[in-house]
Amino acid sequence: MAEIIPFRALHYDPKKISDLGTVVTQPYDKITPEMQARYYDLHPYNLVRIIRGRSLSNDGPTNNVYVRAARDFKAWIEKDVLTGAREPAVYPYYQEYEVPGQGGQIRVRRGFIALLRLEDYAAHVVHRHEMTLSGPKADRLELLKATRAHFGQIFMLYSDPEGLIEGHLAGSTSAAPWEQVKDEYGTRHTVWRVADSEIISQVHQALRDRPLVIADGHHRYETALAYRNYCRQSGEMGESAEYVMVTFVRMETEGLTILPTHRLVHSLTRLDAGKFAMGARNMFNWEGVEVTGTPSEWSARFLARLGAAGRDRPTLGIYSGPGKLALLRLRKDFDLNRELADYPPTLRTLDVVLLHYLILERLLGIDAKAVREEHNLSYFRDAAQACEKVEKGEGQIAFLLNPTPVSAVYANALADCPMPQKSTDFYPKLLSGLTIYWLDNPEGL
Repeated sequence: MAEIIPFRALHYDPKKISDLGTVVTQPYDKITPEMQARYYDLHPYNLVRIIRGRSLSNDGPTNNVYVRAARDFKAWIEKDVLTGAREPAVYPYYQEYEVPGQGGQIRVRRGFIALLRLEDYAAHVVHRHEMTLSGPKADRLELLKATRAHFGQIFMLYSDPEGLIEGHLAGSTSAAPWEQVKDEYGTRHTVWRVADSEIISQVHQALRDRPLVIADGHHRYETALAYRNYCRQSGEMGESAEYVMVTFVRMETEGLTILPTHRLVHSLTRLDAGKFAMGARNMFNWEGVEVTGTPSEWSARFLARLGAAGRDRPTLGIYSGPGKLALLRLRKDFDLNRELADYPPTLRTLDVVLLHYLILERLLGIDAKAVREEHNLSYFRDAAQACEKVEKGEGQIAFLLNPTPVSAVYANALADCPMPQKSTDFYPKLLSGLTIYWLDNPEGL
């Protein structure tokens, strides 16, 4: 049973920060080195200094990115750069954005921010839809221990075909927003505050019996679980560590967009191209594709072709260098039920599952442990960028994918059938810094 509660969100004081866009950021795992440098230059109070600080040459136990993050966070609160909301509230959060590659199509994704009581996956209240990586969780746990705060929200899906929960909050969104900002991708983020206890109770009651599926933020959710367990064992924290900050979004909304996440294979010491191609042809029909120019010139056209080809059966794109682009469509005579007998039927026909378990693992020897520990595999939202890495000799093979349908995400999560890491890329991302959940807030939750 899901338990959500309002909270006194810590936020940037508009009296101190006139332009919210100079201090909020994309989620930590989407911040490239170039973005990090730009955020640093935007404002001395940009949140990047806390969620993804720079390593220094004199870093040590008493001077490292986590220690500095805690110092900055404390200082910003003392200077009232960050201030607490007057009373507990939930926060309707709308994102108006242009869908990438869709010719200017505009969508609005509606959700709301609240605290959710942490539940182990075994409780079947919160469900994951993909596996996680080891490194990010270790990093986020150190930051959470140092700052005792959550700076970004977990993105959670719930099913509500009638839109009851959105209806309870809709009246509040006609008022002037509490916060509003446009990010670097042109997405307009608008947040309101709802402190009305009756409305909050209605939302809580409507959501409590609905299963929740993590859309984005698996690493942060599992980090929050680890920190909760750490606090229980050490007795350091009270009730506040039992909760995590979440944005809840209705699965049936037309505002949901999932982008593909492409893969780049690199650093394989024994890659026999001929043997790999022969093995792939035993599973897939291999159709060479002629292209001219750079990947940035032809990638959009190829992705459109990939999407059309993948409507009736699993299809992948593969690029191994100039003139070496192909469509791989699953052979009609390939018996998935036999070859993937150890995997649930709901997973066997997904492009990303076939890529990981038939190609990466069987043909290239990149097993689950290697993926989890981020060996030999990198991830890209931009297909052209992945292919350019191959051309520069910084990768060996780029695999291009279609997006995973949201219905498959939800169904597999509820069936406890998590997909491989980075199977989805929900767009746009939830901004970090709009609301902050401070576990040590002297005013309480």
